[in-house]
Amino acid sequence: MSLHTDPVLSNREIAAAGHDNLRGLDDWREMDPKQQPTYLDSAALDEVLTDLRSSPPLVFAGEADVLKQRIAAASRGEAFVLAGGDCAESFDGAQADKIRARVQTVLQMAAVLTYGGSMPVVKIGRMAGQFAKPRSADMETRDGVTLPSFRGDIVNGYEFTEESRRHDPERLLKAYHISASTLNLIRAFTQGGFADLRFVHDWNRGFLASNPGYQRYEQTAAEIDRAIRFMDACGADFDALKTTEFYAAHEALLLEYERALTRIDSRTGEAYDVSGHFLWIGERTREIDGAHVDFLSKVRNPIGVKLGPTATADDALALAEKLDPDAEPGRLTFVTRMGAGQIGESLPALLAGVGDRLPHVTWVCDPMHGNTITSNTGYKTRRFEDVMAEVEGFFNAHRDAGTIPGGLHIELTGDDVTEIMGGATEIDDEGLRRRYETLVDPRLNHDQSLEMAFQVAEYLTRRK
Repeated sequence: MSLHTDPVLSNREIAAAGHDNLRGLDDWREMDPKQQPTYLDSAALDEVLTDLRSSPPLVFAGEADVLKQRIAAASRGEAFVLAGGDCAESFDGAQADKIRARVQTVLQMAAVLTYGGSMPVVKIGRMAGQFAKPRSADMETRDGVTLPSFRGDIVNGYEFTEESRRHDPERLLKAYHISASTLNLIRAFTQGGFADLRFVHDWNRGFLASNPGYQRYEQTAAEIDRAIRFMDACGADFDALKTTEFYAAHEALLLEYERALTRIDSRTGEAYDVSGHFLWIGERTREIDGAHVDFLSKVRNPIGVKLGPTATADDALALAEKLDPDAEPGRLTFVTRMGAGQIGESLPALLAGVGDRLPHVTWVCDPMHGNTITSNTGYKTRRFEDVMAEVEGFFNAHRDAGTIPGGLHIELTGDDVTEIMGGATEIDDEGLRRRYETLVDPRLNHDQSLEMAFQVAEYLTRRK
């Protein structure tokens, strides 16, 4: 765990919110936080955290409040949340072309869902901060050599050497700067005309025309074009189509980083974690008396919690009471990750146990993490058919329970990788070798992402 134990509170913070309230933001330090780096140089860590505390916010509290309203609409069935991006961002992957491809893919999926489901889509990227990953073991052994596990570029390097695997606090600062540049580019794309719905055809540029999803998307884009031309002939104002809202999300795993980027909002005197708009707690760190739950209970961002197949109704109710005691719509999202083989039993039981006690909570499906397997060729992968089976199970469970399926949370890339088996492109066990590029978990490629969007649009249509 971190050696940093003496947080500095600025006079401005104390004046804005009061000393006692701010001290509450550091209670997590006494709770033996899990999945934290082990830094050997406390002076270097202190210097980095001092820099981060004085750095500008990556996002603004007002933006997080707007996102909370949008997620609240999804909890009522008036919108649908789409969160997508890399399993773990890499420093090397923070290139304009790669960022644009990920944004394009999310925009295309959102266009399909909006048109097919006839409802607004809340677009969230697992971007500009998703650099850390929890690991099942602290150490990794290869050929008799044991070194610290790779925990994401914000902690250490992927290369299996002693120097690379050292937990380096300077990486926290590098992650901040890369997140800032990524957000700057995303804002330029989404506010500068790139996301204009009148140019939905242009979003396919750069993708292979041979992909099965390309032709289907082009058909949908043509239908959107016709609808827009009709509305234009009727004198509609298309200013709202020129830009789109796009929010940044990541798992709030490294608590020193999150605390250093927590600020007091000058409007309200409330604490916001300005490292991202939406933050979530993972399945490994969601203990009700744990450090991550305690910290996120004290910031005002919209937050999520991953719930696996062992999660009970009592777990969900306790988490809601701790994280959202005021039952504020849009504040809390439960992201279920059950696995295709278990969702048909686990999710209905969870929903039945919760009953009608959490109508303000948004339910979102993560169909990725419960379906990870190892291929015959040794690759960590997933089957597209399993992923979609979990999505279908998610919608079925909510239909039967009379509750709202509020969104999707998926790992994807805009690149033409071969990391997940199956789908229309029929990637097989041997096909994984072609372009297996992920450093941690396998991701849907562009075509598989579109294939998912078309299927989910059908589920949304049935829901109506």
